[in-house]
Amino acid sequence: MASPEHVAEGPRAARVRLIVPTRNGGEIWKSCARAIADAVAAGRARVDVLVMDSASADDTAGVAARHGFEVRGVDPAAFDHGGTRNLAARIGPEPDILVFLTQDAVLDTPHALDGLLRAFDDDGVAVAYGRQLPHRDANPLAAHARTFNYPARSHVAGAADRDVLGIKAVFASNSFAAYRHAVFRELGGFPEKSIVSEDMYFAARAALAGHKIAYVADAAVRHSHNYGPLEEFRRYFDIGVFQRDQAWIRQAFGGAGGEGKRYILSELRYLARHAPLWIPRACLHNALKMAGYALGQRYPALPLAWRRRFSMHRRYWDAPAARAPGPEGPE
Repeated sequence: MASPEHVAEGPRAARVRLIVPTRNGGEIWKSCARAIADAVAAGRARVDVLVMDSASADDTAGVAARHGFEVRGVDPAAFDHGGTRNLAARIGPEPDILVFLTQDAVLDTPHALDGLLRAFDDDGVAVAYGRQLPHRDANPLAAHARTFNYPARSHVAGAADRDVLGIKAVFASNSFAAYRHAVFRELGGFPEKSIVSEDMYFAARAALAGHKIAYVADAAVRHSHNYGPLEEFRRYFDIGVFQRDQAWIRQAFGGAGGEGKRYILSELRYLARHAPLWIPRACLHNALKMAGYALGQRYPALPLAWRRRFSMHRRYWDAPAARAPGPEGPE
């Protein structure tokens, strides 16, 4: 089925492919799809919307089709955060810009997409990501996480900023991010097998290749998760696995230790002001995050059954993990 297309006035309108991986999106996907359609209608770029659906048992694919989005099926057993997005990037005519959105990230205004795309007016920008605001039902921990990680001020960073920003220089989030397709193709896209953080992987490679990463604070989505303590453990186990396999990122840009301490102090101050009864819960969450991350860093020493049990993305362990190459190629 043809995707919606909005042709801007003038000959230089960017060709954009907006890609959303989905699986059983539920009610939040209905809001997400409606917001995408509104943004495409209001925007100036020529946008094709492609939904990569992993055998949803609900009406996720139907919602997409009713909005005129193109829907492609993905075998759930074959889904991968990097590989599936790479596949979507290769479908159809080559765009100028690739935009990735998750099914639970709702564009905050019809102009959010255009706002993100404006970052590419700077020819040096290869990656742009938008601000994430908490959903209306976010608990205090989730609300603080969005406030801390997605401030109100935009910035543009590259490898030259690593001494000041550290690993934050190459932070990006595919919940709402865009990539210059020429650079994406040149650098080989995301790793074909990635447990998490395929966005940071590419941003780091782009920065080391001389490109810039833009954070666009006035292009926002509503996106947050009310994770429980064990979910945080599993999420940070997966982050530890990624950071262990892609150690070149920490070697090039520094680790997240200092940022982690700053986060905890910021969270405690935030909770003391807004929700002091949540402080014990925050301490539990942070302890389990640290434990999960430490175990993820040591995952080669763990039995496969333990890795699956500790992981949020258990299907990752169903096939042999192929370590993606760093910027200098395989070790």
